[in-house]
Amino acid sequence: MIKIEHINLVVSDIPAVLAFYQAAFPHWHVRATGEGDWYGKPRKWLHFGDEFQYLTFNDHGEGENRKLEGHQIGLAHFAFSTSNLDELISRLEKAGFSISKDGAQEPWRKNVYFEDPAGFEVEFVEYLSDIPEQRNLSS
Repeated sequence: MIKIEHINLVVSDIPAVLAFYQAAFPHWHVRATGEGDWYGKPRKWLHFGDEFQYLTFNDHGEGENRKLEGHQIGLAHFAFSTSNLDELISRLEKAGFSISKDGAQEPWRKNVYFEDPAGFEVEFVEYLSDIPEQRNLSS
């Protein structure tokens, strides 16, 4: 079995991005921080996650993230599954973040999209079935 171990994101404001993910993942913690050099440019980094997976945030990002409604090459979004989508939405909204796009209406899953402070689109999905054929049904 292969799993995603971490996602490495370049951002301009680590504390702002961290606040979003702390609201989404209250059981995660800052695993490590440090400083390094990326092709001649100093930058700070932070690992946020649990013992099995994490997100890496690197500062000194330049420019804007790709337009989510556009057709440029690049990351469209990444997704996390949750056992309680309504609770996750409530935590994010309480922290000041709003749903950016509603998910599709499907019988065996619920999903929504948020845009984090760095401009990355993050999907959160709750599966309402354990049957793979139902979970993976696409409208």
